Amino acid sequence: MMPEEFVTERFEYDGGRQATAYVPSETPQAVVYAGDGQLISQWGAFLNEAADVPPTMIVAAHRLDDEMERLYEYSPGFDAQRFAAHEAFFVEDLRDWAKSRFGVALPAERTAVFGVSASGELALAIGLRHPDIYGAIFSASPGGGYKPPGDMQTSLPRTYLVAGTEEPFFQENAARWADALRDAKADVVMTERAGGHGDPFWRDEFPLMAAWAFGQ
Repeated sequence: MMPEEFVTERFEYDGGRQATAYVPSETPQAVVYAGDGQLISQWGAFLNEAADVPPTMIVAAHRLDDEMERLYEYSPGFDAQRFAAHEAFFVEDLRDWAKSRFGVALPAERTAVFGVSASGELALAIGLRHPDIYGAIFSASPGGGYKPPGDMQTSLPRTYLVAGTEEPFFQENAARWADALRDAKADVVMTERAGGHGDPFWRDEFPLMAAWAFGQ
């Protein structure tokens, strides 16, 4: 058994964007792709300490420091060209790296996309656009820039949403998504936790999301 490790790579996208992979000590049986990579990649140990979560790799693209620029990349409603460029990096380059560098290329039912706040919007947008790649969406406290589209396709990823009781804007938006996805006949979990925006419940909920999607 090899020790778990964090590996950071610089990509050509946007003049040199980084991504960090959390590689578990055992051969990955599931993989989660995420935005906000500086934050979410560090949560790997919480996944792999959970008894009901199989060895899971995280591949997480780093975010921009500027909040508006981050939103333009993460939410399709603001700047379609910027979103599309980041989408190509996220969907193609990160997966190519996981396969070439780590030998990880898993089917959709063992692959999820995850995000928190603005990257929670990214997870919803990427998952809905690529259900053949990501079999599950994990979205914590998604922002309100990306609303449920009215023409959701029949093939939808399973979706797990969570929001805090002290962040009413994000709580309402998560509930809006849960209702829309249920109306489209998707498999949905919607959970509310005590806490405000940015509270540790995001991190604590992550293993529950992975167990729901990948557990035995």
